[in-house]
Amino acid sequence: MLTKRIIPCLDIKDGRVVKGVKFLGLKDAGDPVEVAKVYDRQLADELVFLDITASFEKRRTLIALVQDIAENIYMPFTVGGGIRDVFDIRDLLNAGADKVSINTAAVKQPSLITDASRKFGSQCIVVAIDAKKETQFPADAPRWQVYINGGRNPTGLDAVEWAKQCANLGAGEILLTSMDYDGTKGGYDLELTSRVNQVVNIPVIASGGAGELVHFYDVIYKAQADACLAASIFHYQEYSVRQVKEYLAGRGIAVRL
Repeated sequence: MLTKRIIPCLDIKDGRVVKGVKFLGLKDAGDPVEVAKVYDRQLADELVFLDITASFEKRRTLIALVQDIAENIYMPFTVGGGIRDVFDIRDLLNAGADKVSINTAAVKQPSLITDASRKFGSQCIVVAIDAKKETQFPADAPRWQVYINGGRNPTGLDAVEWAKQCANLGAGEILLTSMDYDGTKGGYDLELTSRVNQVVNIPVIASGGAGELVHFYDVIYKAQADACLAASIFHYQEYSVRQVKEYLAGRGIAVRL
């Protein structure tokens, strides 16, 4: 059995780590380099860095900050935010990122997924999907819409169908964030995660809603997530990465300790 990954996330705004609820009410959560070093010591499986206002502000990701973090950690490092073309991806990989996460640019130009995966290898290309449930659909036929520009703009795309398309275009992973559950600490969106898992044959990283140890177990065991991304509970030291892994191991989930 492949080990399941526990991945802290650094949402970056104005050069600082921030965290909110449902993409709103952002609060400062520390210096990115120092926070990254903490997670490296805790043996996190990977680290995700998302420059959450870069696409909205139509600017590139903070390359100098990416370099600074990469020089201070040893775990795999994924960077997203403000990526527009293969040259931006090249620059981030050269700056020390192991993978890049594309969201807005992938929606606007799906061919970028294919071009990037051919040029750099699909293992480098993560497509991030920010999804919000549409309330007008019945419970037995739910639909989640894809949002871009840091959750600001709806696209009309069905999140499950978009995930399937991304996999077919060459994405190596899907980073799936529930905008409804983000920051709530009420647990991951098991239904959304499960439905995406059913239509793709690439790893799915569940994101949005972790607040208790059992939430990690539920999304792995019940929704078959390949990895769990979390922010608030790690940033505010409610649990450490090690505690999450020990809990999962105790419940029979294969993790790297």
